[in-house]
Amino acid sequence: MSRVLLIDDTPEIAELLTYALRDRGYDVVSSGFDTAISELAQEHRADAVVLDCSVYEMSESLFDSLRSIPESQTLPVVIVSDTPEKADASLQARNAEHVLLIPKPFTGAQVARALDELLSSRPSASP
Repeated sequence: MSRVLLIDDTPEIAELLTYALRDRGYDVVSSGFDTAISELAQEHRADAVVLDCSVYEMSESLFDSLRSIPESQTLPVVIVSDTPEKADASLQARNAEHVLLIPKPFTGAQVARALDELLSSRPSASP
């Protein structure tokens, strides 16, 4: 079972998304906005991260923080955004890899499919 770190600054949406992902077989660890995202990902041995912050810049800063740690550079990330064009341009400027963008409004099934896709194409870890 893959473990997902869910960062969402809206508790009600985090709860609904947690249930939806658990129904799809994911082990979900949820947190509100937390700048210690890299530490959380390592502590919980996350296989993927979902970022859903009400302001894209919050997700963007968390994404940059996560990618600044070598161990997290290939960690699959799903970003949910209400400004998908802005988010897409930002990710392209960063040459972001192993990341998928889901525009709002979204469903838990869309996020689960994005996680499925990212995790199935994740590079194997070296021994």
